[in-house]
Amino acid sequence: MATIFRDLSYRYQWLYDAISRLAALSVGGERRFRQLALQGLILSSHTKILDLCCGSGQATEFLVKLSQNVTGLDASPLSLRRAKNNVPNATYIEAFAENMPFADNSFDVVHTSAALHEMQPEQLRKIMQEVYRVLKPGGVFTLVDFHPPTNSLFWPGLSVFFWLFETQTAWELLKTDLPGLLREYGFDVGEPILYAGGSLQVIQGSK
Repeated sequence: MATIFRDLSYRYQWLYDAISRLAALSVGGERRFRQLALQGLILSSHTKILDLCCGSGQATEFLVKLSQNVTGLDASPLSLRRAKNNVPNATYIEAFAENMPFADNSFDVVHTSAALHEMQPEQLRKIMQEVYRVLKPGGVFTLVDFHPPTNSLFWPGLSVFFWLFETQTAWELLKTDLPGLLREYGFDVGEPILYAGGSLQVIQGSK
């Protein structure tokens, strides 16, 4: 069940942006947060990038500075309208992440930022399968999302944030071995890189 604050944050762009900026302070600000999953990747203007669950285009804004071939996908018409307004120089598709309308081997990079924690376990598995399908051989799936804090000082803040803005699926993600799940679907995955006292993880898996 969604909290009232979660509903309000999706209804009002200014509130969502304020929450995003506040949450990103733990890693040095929103600009750094949006670039965490891109570290180590070699991108060019011709790199075909899918911004999966792009929302209102917060990460898309950074991706279009690195490539002229960025596609944002989201299931929310409201979010996509905002994304088109915020970042007009990307292509946008309205669709569910677990059933993407793309041909096999379409993208060099699939990126998603703080979205997988919103998915039910079965959705998450279907998304992994779909991402593997649409990636080109040698392509990379890169993501940033929540992780159980390794520093106990970060547990209270994360718990309050979840209680105010997230649903049960976020708690479920903390119990999920994302690298192991990616390996089940054929990805070559290293160890996650942790930030913010271990409460955030960046994972990159190659096809």
